Amino acid sequence: MIKFGTGGWRAVIGDEFTRENVQLLAAALAYKMKEDGVADKGFVIGYDRRFLSQEAAGWAAEAFAGAGVHTSIIHRDSPTPLVMFTVAGKGFPYGMAVTASHNPAIYNGIKVFMEGGRDADEVFTSELEGYIRMAESRERPIVELPEALAQGLVEYIDPMNEYIDNIMEAVDMKAIREAGLHIALDPMYGVSQTALQTILLTARCGVEVIHERRDALFGGRLPAPSEKTLAGLINFVIEHHCDLGIATDGDADRLGVIDDTGEFLHPNKILVLLYYYLLKYKGWKGSAVRNIATTHLLDRIAASFGEQCYEVPVGFKYVSGKMLETGAIIGGESSGGLTVRGHIQGKDGIYA
Repeated sequence: MIKFGTGGWRAVIGDEFTRENVQLLAAALAYKMKEDGVADKGFVIGYDRRFLSQEAAGWAAEAFAGAGVHTSIIHRDSPTPLVMFTVAGKGFPYGMAVTASHNPAIYNGIKVFMEGGRDADEVFTSELEGYIRMAESRERPIVELPEALAQGLVEYIDPMNEYIDNIMEAVDMKAIREAGLHIALDPMYGVSQTALQTILLTARCGVEVIHERRDALFGGRLPAPSEKTLAGLINFVIEHHCDLGIATDGDADRLGVIDDTGEFLHPNKILVLLYYYLLKYKGWKGSAVRNIATTHLLDRIAASFGEQCYEVPVGFKYVSGKMLETGAIIGGESSGGLTVRGHIQGKDGIYA
């Protein structure tokens, strides 16, 4: 049984993460889209650098093609927030990213996104699991990828430039240019390099990159930014006298920061600093959202500005859902995921 957790479906490669199960999930989504009356609007798929991610994107597209649903595949290694941005920006009713995020290398998985680019909520995933059970007992035709491309049932797209432009329009590029920063970037063998390096170089930063190649084993470490896993970045920042070290997890939706002294800034600190910055220096008004495992200092910052901080369960879908409900300006979690109002409705390590 394909079961969804707080961050999508994740399974061991070759055990439950198989071609058959990926196509079963895609067929179930296609059935749901037809019942929702949105099958004619198409579907978008992105994939990260994990073992079989690109292939799995093709497997899913074959199942959608077999169901007559037009599919757009982002034709490059894609940060998960790029997929969410594309769902929102192109008006897709649903989309998916083939990724197991920060999990060990033996895992892969799928994150599903709803209209507006937000994480699928519990109501949706519960319904989807019902469609999966239904799809198991039905014939599920596929159209092989080369044939699907030839028939126009599948197409390749590349929305990276639009995503990068959107971020550069949202941040103060002039202030960054004037700072003359020397930055070390660690994508942790993941998918953030193209976007982050382009943005930073455009802002006239000096950028040096480590762990940039594809390594499906992630150098033998978890692709999650923490003080332990970023020891290499910490040493690089100190040895090369960098102003800042920036790291993202395997699918680039979580952030890690090293300051100029080599100190790892805990995500709790980053979240508090950004919320304070938005309130005091940008003059924004609005509440914050955090999960139950995240610093209560956010509550105190909010109260000092006459605002409120809302607490939600673990799982970023709860954070983004509460932000949508309350109009909060920032939401985050102590594991390094955060988002800011006006961008996508999910965490984005690149934008953060």
